Formats: sequence, C-alpha cells, structure tokens
Amino acid sequence: MVSRFFSLKGGLFAATSIAVAAILPQAEAASRDKVFFDNAAGAWKGPGEIVAGKYKGTKFTCNLIGEPAPDAEAGIKLDGICRVGVFKQPMSAVITQVGGTYKGKFLDGAEGKGLDVVSGAVNGDKMVVGINRAKLNGAMVARMQNNNVMNVTISVKVEEDMVPVIGLALTRDTDPIAVGSIDP
Repeated sequence: MVSRFFSLKGGLFAATSIAVAAILPQAEAASRDKVFFDNAAGAWKGPGEIVAGKYKGTKFTCNLIGEPAPDAEAGIKLDGICRVGVFKQPMSAVITQVGGTYKGKFLDGAEGKGLDVVSGAVNGDKMVVGINRAKLNGAMVARMQNNNVMNVTISVKVEEDMVPVIGLALTRDTDPIAVGSIDP
C-alpha cells in the first residue's frame, strides 16, 4: 500500500511537472514579447522609401507614437502621420498577442483601405508579422537595432518570393517638444 501511495504521488508529481514545464515556455515567450513591445513604445521619426512597384523611388517621412496595446499581454498601438512633400497620410496600427501569435490591423484593416495582421512572432530584437489584404500576402519585419533605432521592412509575396517594397529607418524622438529658456 505504501509503495502504491508513493507511485501515485510520484506520477502526480511527474504530471504536474510536465504541465508546469509546458506552461513556462509560453509565459517566458509572452514576457520576452512584452519586453520587445515595451521597448518599441515611444515617439519615432524617420525617412522611408518605396523600393519596388508602381511608386518605386518615392521618399517619405513618418512621425509615429507607439504605446503598449490596451488589454493585451504583448502588443502595440501606433498612431501618427507619414508625409510625402506637402501631402500627409494618417497612419495607425494595432498589433496584439492572441494565444501564440499576433492579430491586428493597419489603418482600418483589409475590409477598408488597410491591411490585416494575420500572424506573427517576436524573436529577441525582431518582430515579424504576416499581413494580408484580399490576394495580397506579405510580411512586416521590425528590428530594434538598439534602444533608439528601429528598421522596418514591408515585403509582399510575388509567386514564391518575398519582395521588399517599403523600407523605413526610424529613430527615437527623444525630444518631441523643444523647450528652451531665455536668460534675462
């Protein structure tokens, strides 16, 4: 009877250990992902260029503000504008963790004039999300070079290849409001 008790207790301990071990990697991944998005929060600005397609060579600049996604373990809510000459385009995105992947939208999503985020993963200093609109499939890669530099590349799938179409080099805007004083 005693050996049965220890066998049952040992089996229960092993099952509990396996269950805890299965949960820990997800919790660790969620916290690593949250660290990435927390680092990506803040004010960003920088130039970009369309590098392929009908508007190849078009240069633009963006001013964006990111904050942690509301009610999400990991994610970001991004708002701002991108400007080409005197024309400006509002930009917005919400990317949130849903289970082991990411969901969200750029602008008003694929049902409007934007894109849907349909998948994603964070690995260290790099986030890759799958983007979709009708028959257009692609990916956005955001890589934090350091705490104040982030490069973003948007690529689309053409046949079996991923073709980069937009590149953006952002720097953290550490002084979004200039403040000064005048000595009497």
